[in-house]
Amino acid sequence: MRIKVEKLKSLLEQIDEFLLAINEAEKHQLDSLEKVAKPYRKSARNLVHYRAFRTFDLRDFQKSMRDLGLSRFANAEGHIRASLLNTRLILQALIKDDGKQLLKSGLSIKRARRLLASHTKQLLGYRSPGRRVRIMVTQPSEAANNYELVEQLVKKGMNVVRVNCAHDTPEVWWAIIENAQRAAKASGRKVKIAMDLAGPKIRTGAITEGPEVRKFKPLRNELGQIIQPAIILLVPELGETSAENTLPVGQLALDDLAIGDELRLRDTRNKKRKISIIDRNAEGHLVATCRKTTYVASGMVLEHSKASGKVLVVGKLPPKEHYLLLKEGDTLQVTRAAIPGESAVYDQEGNCIKSAHISCQLPEVFNKIKKDHTVLFDDGKIFTKVTEVNEDYFQVTILRASEKGAKLRAEKGINFPQTELGISGLTAKDKEDLKFVAQYADIVNFSFVNSKADVEELFVELEQLGALNQLGVILKIETRLAYNNLSEILMTAMQSKQVGVMIARGDLAVETGWDNIGLVQDEILAHCSAAHLPVVWATQVLENMAKNGLPSRAEITDTTTSLRAECVMLNKGAYINDAIELLDKILKDMEQYHNKKEVMLAKRTKLSVS
Repeated sequence: MRIKVEKLKSLLEQIDEFLLAINEAEKHQLDSLEKVAKPYRKSARNLVHYRAFRTFDLRDFQKSMRDLGLSRFANAEGHIRASLLNTRLILQALIKDDGKQLLKSGLSIKRARRLLASHTKQLLGYRSPGRRVRIMVTQPSEAANNYELVEQLVKKGMNVVRVNCAHDTPEVWWAIIENAQRAAKASGRKVKIAMDLAGPKIRTGAITEGPEVRKFKPLRNELGQIIQPAIILLVPELGETSAENTLPVGQLALDDLAIGDELRLRDTRNKKRKISIIDRNAEGHLVATCRKTTYVASGMVLEHSKASGKVLVVGKLPPKEHYLLLKEGDTLQVTRAAIPGESAVYDQEGNCIKSAHISCQLPEVFNKIKKDHTVLFDDGKIFTKVTEVNEDYFQVTILRASEKGAKLRAEKGINFPQTELGISGLTAKDKEDLKFVAQYADIVNFSFVNSKADVEELFVELEQLGALNQLGVILKIETRLAYNNLSEILMTAMQSKQVGVMIARGDLAVETGWDNIGLVQDEILAHCSAAHLPVVWATQVLENMAKNGLPSRAEITDTTTSLRAECVMLNKGAYINDAIELLDKILKDMEQYHNKKEVMLAKRTKLSVS
C-alpha cells in the first residue's frame, strides 16, 4: 500500500499539536500537581495530559490512524503522552524524517498498567485467583447474627464487605465486621471492610397513616370456587415479625377458645362473617379459617357462637401504608414543614379542590429551587416541573408517570438535576459515623460528593481522626454536578494515598438522564483510567439473580461490561450466594478474552440541562 507523504505529515502535525496542548496544560496545573500525594504524582500528571488531549475531536484522526494500521489511542488513557511520542516516531520513520530522537515519555505503557494494578491492590486488597476484578457485596442486617451466611459469601469469592451506615446501628455494624473477619481467617482469605456514609437524605417525608385493618381472602379458581379458605392465626399480640395473616386477641381469649369453636362478626363493610377454629399450633396459637373475604380492624368485636354474650376484641393492628397516586397533569405540593402527606381532594364532579402534598426531608432545598426546574421522584419514575415557588412549599406538575398513575410513598428519593443545592456531602450523622468507620473499616465510601470542596472537607475530618492516608476513600459519583466536576474532584482526591471511584449508576442515570448514562459512565471510566484509579461498578448488577434466583439477559450483558472496572458491587438478596458464584464465573471466563477495555469518544463537553 502506497502511503501519501502529505497524509503522514498531516498526522504528524496533529500529534505535535496534541503534545503542545498537553505540555501547556501541565504548566497551568503545576500548583495542583505539587499538592498531589507522591504515589499519585505521575498519575495526576497523566490525567492533566488526558484532559488536554480530550479537548480535541479525535474521530477523523482515529479513522486515519486506523487506515494506516496504527494506534487509534482507544486504550491509551493511562499513558497518553508515551503513546503519542511512540506514534510520532513511527510516523517520522514512515516519512523518513531525520528527527528520530527518542524523547523521554515519563510514563511507559507497561508502567501505567502497573500503577493501576498497584493502586487497586492498595485500596481493594488482593484479587482472587484467576480474576482481576474484585467483588464487593452489601451486607444484610442478618449478617450480624448469621456467621454461616458471611462465611459462604467469603468462600464464594467476596473480596470487599460493604456495610451501609444508612441502616442499622454501630452494634450491628461491628457484629457484621467481626463475622467477616472471622470468616476470612477461617477460609484463609483476606477481605477489606468498606463502609458507606449515608450522606444528605433527600427523600419524601411521612404520609398520613392508613386504616388499621387487615384483609383475609380465600383462594379461588377461575370458576370462582374456593380452593383454599383464608388462613387466620390468632395470637396474644403482634410482634415485629408477625405475618400478615395474624390477629391479636389476647392470651385470655386464646385460653378460652377450642378447636371447633366459631367466631362471628360484622366486618368493616358491615358484612356478616364467620371464623372457624381448626387447630392449635406448637406455640399455642389458634389456626382459623374464613371462607369469605373479610376486613378486620383494630378494636373489632368477635362474638363467641357457643357462649352467648362472650366476646373477643381485636388488638391494635399496624396501619396500612398509604401512598399518593399521581397521574400526568396532576399537581403536587412539596412542603418544607414535616406535614404528613395526603392525596388530592376532588369534588363530586371530579374537579381537584385541593392538591396532593408531601414533605421533603431536606429543608435546604427550598432555598435553591426555582420555577421551571425539573424534580424527579422515586428513581425517576415520576418526572415533574416546578410551576410555583413559595417560602413554605413549591408546587410541581406531573409531566410523566405510569399509564395508570404512579404511587409515591414515604422515604422515596427526590432528585434535583437542574438545581445546585449547595449542600455538603458530609452531614452531622456522617461525621459521627466516620469515627466508627475510621476505627474499624479499611475504606470509606463517600456519598453525595459534588465538588473538590466536599473532598477537602472529608480529608479535614479524616486528618482530625488520624485516619488520613490510613483509610481508603471511594468517591461515589451519583450526581450531574459530580460528573461535571469530575476532573477537579479526582485531582483533589489524589492528595490522599488510597483513592477510588464508585459509579453509582442508579442516581446517576436519574440525574444525568437515561439517554446520557452510557456516555457518562464511559467518561468516568476513561478519566479514572487516565488517573490510574480503581473503579467500582455499582447499582443493580445481577439484581434479579440476587433477589429471585434467575438473571435476565440484560444483566448478563451488563456484567460482562463491568470488566472495564476493577470491582463490581452486588446488593443483598435471598440468592446472593448464587449471584456471587455466577459473577465469579463470568468474570473469570471473560477475562480470558478481555482485560480493561475503554474507548475514545468525541470531544468531551459538560452535560447541558434540557
